[in-house]
Amino acid sequence: MTDTPRQDHADHPLRVRDFYLGRQPVLDRNQALFGYELLFRSTPLGQANIGQGGAAGAPATGTTPGLNATAAVIAHAAQLGLARAIGDAHCFLNVDTDVLGSDIYAFLPRERTVLELAASVMPTDAVLARLAELAGHGFRFALDGIGSASAGDSERLQRLLPLARFVKLDVRNSSQPALTALVARLHGMHQTVVADKVETRDDYQACLDLGVDYFQGYYFARPSVLGGRKLSPSQLAVLELMNLVTSDVDNAGIERAVKRDITVALNLLRLVNTPAVGARQRIDSVSQALLVLGRRQLQRWLQIMLYAEPGTRGHNQTPLLMLATTRGRMMELLAQRLRPGQRHLSEIAFTAGIMSLMDVLFGIPMADIVEQIPVSEEIRNALLRRSGFFGELLKLAECIEQPHPQDEGALPALRGLAIAGDDMVELEMAAFQWSDSVVRYAI
Repeated sequence: MTDTPRQDHADHPLRVRDFYLGRQPVLDRNQALFGYELLFRSTPLGQANIGQGGAAGAPATGTTPGLNATAAVIAHAAQLGLARAIGDAHCFLNVDTDVLGSDIYAFLPRERTVLELAASVMPTDAVLARLAELAGHGFRFALDGIGSASAGDSERLQRLLPLARFVKLDVRNSSQPALTALVARLHGMHQTVVADKVETRDDYQACLDLGVDYFQGYYFARPSVLGGRKLSPSQLAVLELMNLVTSDVDNAGIERAVKRDITVALNLLRLVNTPAVGARQRIDSVSQALLVLGRRQLQRWLQIMLYAEPGTRGHNQTPLLMLATTRGRMMELLAQRLRPGQRHLSEIAFTAGIMSLMDVLFGIPMADIVEQIPVSEEIRNALLRRSGFFGELLKLAECIEQPHPQDEGALPALRGLAIAGDDMVELEMAAFQWSDSVVRYAI
């Protein structure tokens, strides 16, 4: 294996400026993060014009045109700092025969990279030899999209299964009895089973009961209104502090309120000392935190604390915390890029982003949340109606998170905001890295 990409892939006709990243979490049975599947999608971003209602360029397909284009895109993304997109997690990447034959792999963290073999990958002698070579360098493989209809004893599966560490099951297109038999069979062959397209909590519970090892999808981020659910004392304390911070209470009053709950105080100090804050010296007291951060920044860390409640480490708050901090930071960076010099707008964008998942966190409707937590009319419109500037940013962030953004309106949102693909990827990676830094300290 060489250390540089082949020239034919470096010169691939795909314009690598015209893509953005999708990142979908893969969680273990405790709902803690195991990895991300990275999706490289093409988009006519560079052709868009803000403020003009017409279409900007030809519509994109939602994924890069042909998996062989993935080689060029991965190489380009890796040069931007692919590790920023995954942190310490594993990275799942879709590959076909052309990508398998490329030399993009020098760019990848091989000990944490899982190559998903597309359905088009046939187990020819040359392909099997290449898989053995890559396995020798530390890469692992997954068979993608296996369902009951494709789970027969085909020659392809018989030859590829011994080389695969993971098998990803399409749970949306398989019956429960078929999945039960398939999971049992795969476990009998010592395979690690990943349930793909897990989009509801019912999907998750059904797969959990089957004994599935990992789960991919955004089931943890779907609102589920639970009757009679009460907020924890810690969450109530943080909400009280958020109200004080936005009121006329002086800093001494806020400091007294923080110190009344030692757990809140300690968690706050841990968070404000993360590298994400960028403080030049360690912050050792609540009063110092108030002086160094100011009220707007203190409010930000209190919002994050709601998702990082003590005693829930490794459980459902963890992926939600990652998603909320990534979404908030992404919207903040987008606002900075689109409205330079207007810092207050980027701060509002962050708040709208991180609050957009509080209905999931608390299990109560968003309309009730904006009545209980004082917010501006701009944030209210964004959260309830996805309208206004911040509503557009929120729609874009939500669409990019989806596995099939062309069905969710991502491309119109991207065209409307007119950010070049290269710029978008840079903002995404910065948001991923910032979120990873926060979560390391918060859980």
